[in-house]
Amino acid sequence: AAADQQFISSTMMATPTATATALSLSVATSAATAALPQLSRSLLLLRGGGAAVSAAAAAALSASASGVSSSGALDATDMDTGIAAGSTGTEATADIDTALSLSGGGDGNGADGNGDGNVSLLGLTITPEARATLAMALAMATHYGAYSFARPTTLSLFTSSSTGFGGDGTGRTTAKAYPLAMGLVSPTSLLLLLGYGGLLERLGPRAALRRSTLYCSAVLGLASIVVHYLQNDDAAATTAVVEFNGVSILPYIVGALFVFRESYVQLITSQHWSFMSSVLTPAQSSTWFAPISGLTSLASAGAGMAVGSLVDSKLGLTGTLGTAAAMLALSTVMTESAYGISEKYGFNPAEEHDEKIAAKKVAALESSEGRKIESSLFRKAADLFARVPVLKALFVEILASQGVSTILNVCYVTKLSSVIPDDKERAGWSGKFFAVINVVSGFLQFGVLPNLMKYIEPSTLWRLVPLIVLCFTANMTLDKDPSLYLVAGTFLTMKAMEFSARRMLDEMVYVPLDFDSRYVGKEVIGVLGYRFGKSGTSLAVSALTSQLNFGLSELSRLTCVASLVWAKCTWSLSNLVPTKAEAEEAFAKIHSKSGKKRR
Repeated sequence: AAADQQFISSTMMATPTATATALSLSVATSAATAALPQLSRSLLLLRGGGAAVSAAAAAALSASASGVSSSGALDATDMDTGIAAGSTGTEATADIDTALSLSGGGDGNGADGNGDGNVSLLGLTITPEARATLAMALAMATHYGAYSFARPTTLSLFTSSSTGFGGDGTGRTTAKAYPLAMGLVSPTSLLLLLGYGGLLERLGPRAALRRSTLYCSAVLGLASIVVHYLQNDDAAATTAVVEFNGVSILPYIVGALFVFRESYVQLITSQHWSFMSSVLTPAQSSTWFAPISGLTSLASAGAGMAVGSLVDSKLGLTGTLGTAAAMLALSTVMTESAYGISEKYGFNPAEEHDEKIAAKKVAALESSEGRKIESSLFRKAADLFARVPVLKALFVEILASQGVSTILNVCYVTKLSSVIPDDKERAGWSGKFFAVINVVSGFLQFGVLPNLMKYIEPSTLWRLVPLIVLCFTANMTLDKDPSLYLVAGTFLTMKAMEFSARRMLDEMVYVPLDFDSRYVGKEVIGVLGYRFGKSGTSLAVSALTSQLNFGLSELSRLTCVASLVWAKCTWSLSNLVPTKAEAEEAFAKIHSKSGKKRR
């Protein structure tokens, strides 16, 4: 028992220690840390459906709470809501003594049969599910902190006159090159997705997340070194390397880096969300997905605010990019912790993958032809779309929403490069701009959405989001030459809605679905949907700006039209999204079929 307690304590401390190390690389440390107390209380006792309660504890529980059955197990409503224990020993959604110990595994004794896996920290009783979810949320926050370093630096390199496609500084060259580069994001995302599909099939979700994260980190780190070297004009050997037949290759390397940065982020993010969607119930997800997203917004905001200072220091643009690579690699410490906890205490989502692989092997052995039965990643996705209509509708909605976001992004980048020609100043301005987006998103995620979702159904919020954006895009079309602040304000509204409400609603769709929907379907929709939406729109915008000489005013009108299309697609999706009660019922059916008890 002493050894178990020591292991639990060391496991519990691993996540905050790793997170502090990761976020110490940026100003994001203070912002993310400020959110941890609320998030910790939010994730207390996330599960209880399979928990066994001792006879003595059951008697104590029945005296203080109404949600206890005669067998001594918590009522489903209480378990789905979650129980938080405050510093005074009692708090929150049910008056339950913090000394009450709920089991950590599906069998009531945890995966190892000893102890329940609960730990106490600063007077808070935290279950293994809470720790695993918190660890994955912190990993995602670190990932987005790294991305918030990489985004403005790669954008500044791309729009630079010396390293990218800045041209004469008027923004015209950027207006043509940027959509074309975005058009290449889909093929790159497709290659990444195919690689992920192979890893998931062979090694399972844990190894797939670890390897894909480290691969992306290595690419960013190597690119920062190469670009830094090629920028060194003093090196005698550089001239021969930089130029090929009199043409500099540096802009094309920077362009490839920009395309990769746009491609990898959703691949990693979807895997983080897949794990949390497997651990939380629909009721819990409607309450806590917004604060979990809020943690990423705070980390992104802190990192974004720090970009200007880092770029102006000795690190420069390439050094800041290298910092992003290091932070991304460090996030694997937390993802490994999350999967390790889930494996130890019997709620590992990877078990569903293992069961499917075992079933395939049995089917292959029993088939009359003796062949191994396999289906490609895209065949699985097609089958999922036919079997689960809401996934198909979500895919179409994502294409439409990303169309709006991409046109606004082109407007923003075009206006920014023409107004602020200096590379470092532009990187700092862009970093602070995205920091503001994340601050607004964080306010919505922590202060508005959790309370709002107590009173409305998800379908209502689905319909509301595009209407808000439509009002802003319509206002922008009224100005023939919109200012940087007007364009940035409209783009901010779109991204804030996307990062907060849309992200939460998107993830809630997957919670009551099966393993293939959560892992395979989610990656196909998340990676291809987001990237094809951006790429398709970017190619169309590139053609319009090149052939028809579309300017900022014309693009503004196009954005308004795209917003109307998005609103129509969202309305169709909202008609297929289940209510909260329907989602809970579907969730219970799926996990009862798998024979697993949920906390």
